[in-house]
Amino acid sequence: MSVRDEFDQWARTGKDRGMEERHWHTAKHALARMPVEAGEAVLDLGTGSGYALRALRETRNAGRCVGLDGSPEMVQNAREDTDDDLISYVCGDFHDLPFADDSIDHCWSMEAFYYAQEPLKTLRELRRVLRPGGTFFCAVNFFEESKHTHEWQDRISIDMQLWNRAQYREAFREAGFHVAEQDTIPDREIEIPPAEEFPTDEWETREAMVDRYRTYGTLLTVGVVP
Repeated sequence: MSVRDEFDQWARTGKDRGMEERHWHTAKHALARMPVEAGEAVLDLGTGSGYALRALRETRNAGRCVGLDGSPEMVQNAREDTDDDLISYVCGDFHDLPFADDSIDHCWSMEAFYYAQEPLKTLRELRRVLRPGGTFFCAVNFFEESKHTHEWQDRISIDMQLWNRAQYREAFREAGFHVAEQDTIPDREIEIPPAEEFPTDEWETREAMVDRYRTYGTLLTVGVVP
């Protein structure tokens, strides 16, 4: 199954809105770090329901915002959920971004970058479209150090790039970014039951659940264009 087919199916079954609810626990903390100023242009790579752009418009008065997704049905759902003339959505390819050189101030991506089948090419495309001083905030839950996320690959029909923290930094630098920061944002909103309630339907041990949500959570890598 292609990336498009996979996520069209997700959109038809409402998973895009479910992703927003789950991702917001850590996404809001990463979004708060973005140095977006009033009027600046923002790209959301793998926009899903478009929640990140709506948040940046409401809290930062961002300017032109574009959400790109490989799924036409995701794009259609995002349009239906958005009532803001400065936010638009396009269906496009992570490896061939439909934007002019130096035309975007900042890029955000949450739980989407690892679907790029040629991630270095995607990073080079982002380096091309971002203006000098522009930032790429890349947030992922699926990464090498977070062992309890690896089983996600078994639940989806498309290949996911399982990189570790060092590989993210190295790829960003190879594509021409400076790595400004990299850290993990814990999910403190998922309730973790006491040890005597384990195993649960999803977790064998409380330690595994703590590791997934509190120890690792979301990996945030921030690249800056020189």
